[in-house]
Amino acid sequence: MPMTHRDRMFAAIRGEPTDRLPWAPRLDLWYSANKRAGTLPDKYRHASLIDILDDIDAGLHAVVPDFRDLRSPEDDVDRALGIYRLHTMPYRTVLTDIRRTVERAADRTRVTYHTPVGDVSAVTVYDESMRAAGITISHIETHLWQSGADYAPLVHIFENARVEPNYSGYSEFAGKVGARGIAVGFVNGSASLMHHIQRELMTFENFCYEMHDHPDEMSALADAIGSYWTRVLATAAASPAEVIFLGGNYDSMITYPPFFAEHIEPWLRRFADDLHSRGKFLLTHTDGENLGLLPHYLASRIDIADSVCPSPMTRLTLKEVRDTFAGRITIMGGVPSVALLAESMSDREFEVFLESFFADLGPGDHLILGVSDTTPPAADWRRILRVGQLAKSFCPSA
Repeated sequence: MPMTHRDRMFAAIRGEPTDRLPWAPRLDLWYSANKRAGTLPDKYRHASLIDILDDIDAGLHAVVPDFRDLRSPEDDVDRALGIYRLHTMPYRTVLTDIRRTVERAADRTRVTYHTPVGDVSAVTVYDESMRAAGITISHIETHLWQSGADYAPLVHIFENARVEPNYSGYSEFAGKVGARGIAVGFVNGSASLMHHIQRELMTFENFCYEMHDHPDEMSALADAIGSYWTRVLATAAASPAEVIFLGGNYDSMITYPPFFAEHIEPWLRRFADDLHSRGKFLLTHTDGENLGLLPHYLASRIDIADSVCPSPMTRLTLKEVRDTFAGRITIMGGVPSVALLAESMSDREFEVFLESFFADLGPGDHLILGVSDTTPPAADWRRILRVGQLAKSFCPSA
């Protein structure tokens, strides 16, 4: 019986042989943007994304969720807290002992949290340019933390956050993915407590100042998030998901190696160990500049580095990443998105790139080939098909 796309992906993660290189290009943003603009390839003008993937015999990249997949508009109001209530997630967060005021004006949403110890407010934006690009996650324009007075309300919010299973929502998602791919259970884009504060609650500039000037207050906020975080991770680990997504968008300048080692690595390792004890796998989204971070991914005991983005977009080649991981971490991604753009590479340069790229794959083990970070709306469709053809003819060895 021939292997399914799902079979190939799990075999790659486990280091087992596959009949061909798993190929699962992330096409969700490409599809949404081109469908909205009426610029899908003629053959697919009325096709769904699943129809297209089936036609080109590619796997479904079911990793990064659709952040518009909400049961109601109210499910998006806590975005500035870094709290999501997506239909497909394996858990759901309920805030208690607070009152919200939500004000919507055009593409902006202001949410004010009224707590017994003070109020905090944030503004998020989801505008036409984002919709046109296929982006589904909103942008935080004004963060919740603005001054020292905001620590107490934020501590209160996270200390009083309740976590509930959403296993039926995840199972519905997994059923739709089926044999086309791995239905990854999304937990959060943050990988740890301090990472969450850095990503969601403050500007990066304020984060750096507060880490230096007010470490005790930052530690108290992290502890409050930690009590919530522990409940989230336990609920997610007990879910039906076999692969779980925690953390992403690392960068050697923002989540620089010493910061990663102190504040991110322990939480990834703790969660990885829990998942491994259950026969499950941890995926984290490594789409930034990874120079100096690879040893910390290994120390974190993650299983899958999703969206590894090599040179020419970053300083590391795919071969350097693969040589460092040495079969201990499976790469998901690998093809830099700029290679698919005619404005970045001529057709001749693209073919030269592919020849070198596939030569560097070695035996092709522990690799689920895809596009890093995602296929851009302006990608040349012929190039996507070309990568797929080469992947299909490449037979990895374990």
